Amino acid sequence: MTNTPGAQKTWDELHQEGMGPTQEAFLDLVSKIKESKNYCPEVVWGNLQTPEYVRAMLRLVVSFLETPDDVEAGVRARTARAELIGKGGRVYHVLLCQEALRKNIGGTDVMRGQLNRLLESFELPGVTLGIIPDRALLAVFPGHSFGIFDGKRVELELFGDSPTHTDQKQIDRYEKAFGLLEQSAVYGEEAKSIVRSELEALG
Repeated sequence: MTNTPGAQKTWDELHQEGMGPTQEAFLDLVSKIKESKNYCPEVVWGNLQTPEYVRAMLRLVVSFLETPDDVEAGVRARTARAELIGKGGRVYHVLLCQEALRKNIGGTDVMRGQLNRLLESFELPGVTLGIIPDRALLAVFPGHSFGIFDGKRVELELFGDSPTHTDQKQIDRYEKAFGLLEQSAVYGEEAKSIVRSELEALG
């Protein structure tokens, strides 16, 4: 695992300091990135999360990792990522599995707000947002979430640790996986209809 940008600490070490330092370090990383590819099978991609969704998510992380409870500092840093969208020629390729729209993070009201935010996100400049339907034929076996940054590093977030890959062989493997996952995704109105159907299911 490599060190986080701008600090001689791993993500795991930052986690022990709290959500504030962790999210600030990640904000520092993505602020320098021009192009990213992001696959999120279980939850909504961080840059598109509402503050309420972030808050609920980080409380789960703090509870599980038993780290300092500075959730609000983490919320501020994570939601600040959205301010980068549409600036500096940044490009984001995002794939969400339909399951990510159904995972109940924070309750019905939080999820309703998050799905409405997703509907708005299809129009964001520089963002290509695809949804992989539950019944889509897959071209690669299911895997964990990951992000590829400027084709030079891959970030993973797992229960046990949060490794960073900078080895070209590993990067190429994740680039291949992303390309295969894209084949199963739908975009535009077809993707929006999936989000709307999940919104309707919330009642």
